[in-house]
Amino acid sequence: MRFWGLAFLALAAPAWADAPVRSILPAPRPAAISIELPATAPAAIAAGTPAVPHPRPRPEGLVAKADRAVAASITPEVIVRPRARPSERSAPELAMALPPEDAPIAKGKRVKVPKQSLKGSVCGDPEIRGEVLAPIGSPTRGCGIAEPVRVTSIAGVAFSQPATFDCTTAKAMKKWMIKGMQPAFGKRKVVKLHIFGSYMCRSRNNVKGAKISEHGRGKAVDIAGFVFADGKEWTVLKDYNKTIRKAHKAACGIFGTTLGPGSDGYHENHLHFDTASYRRGSYCR
Repeated sequence: MRFWGLAFLALAAPAWADAPVRSILPAPRPAAISIELPATAPAAIAAGTPAVPHPRPRPEGLVAKADRAVAASITPEVIVRPRARPSERSAPELAMALPPEDAPIAKGKRVKVPKQSLKGSVCGDPEIRGEVLAPIGSPTRGCGIAEPVRVTSIAGVAFSQPATFDCTTAKAMKKWMIKGMQPAFGKRKVVKLHIFGSYMCRSRNNVKGAKISEHGRGKAVDIAGFVFADGKEWTVLKDYNKTIRKAHKAACGIFGTTLGPGSDGYHENHLHFDTASYRRGSYCR
């Protein structure tokens, strides 16, 4: 064993003798490299300042095919501005854009209707003309009107004499005259009503001992005849024809009580309408 170890050392001795004392390092670069620049070099490069390279400009008027394709594919953005608020519009614009509040729609168009004055009217309705009266009292129990009005015309139709009753009766009269009376007469335009009676403190049908009539409460009106635009006149007593019957019938439901010729023998010469309320509905004869 010792022999072989010595033999190994004898063979390896020459390799150790040739090994360098320290590792071989690469030679260092020169401390500075001088570059001779031509006289036409830019001043920034000559001064040692790095310059940013720029592409050469294209010839004027030349557009690349690719650029044209991109430009054609871009759709310019359209900005839609909101409509100006009313406060930002001028007075003429507002006058054209905003219709009047009192303009009703007729056949797709707005028609301006002039406002009617309440002066000379009662019950808050410009078509009911007359005057407000002081409260009417009476020593007879059941008679009187808390808020009476004296009416001279309704819906353009004159009364032969002023009628005194309350506003509930006045408004019922207007509704009947517009929706019942005039449609019944058709083309015959009524211009005046003959008023036979209104407020009067009395018993029903003037019968002694009977209950107080609705006339005594300011809730009734009696009509004796009709005057038309052509000057002709029909009375209930002489001309109780089919047309007047139709107008009479149209009052049922608008008024609580409607009486006329043939009802009870007391209304042969006039139509009686009142706004009494009944549990079983209107009383129409």
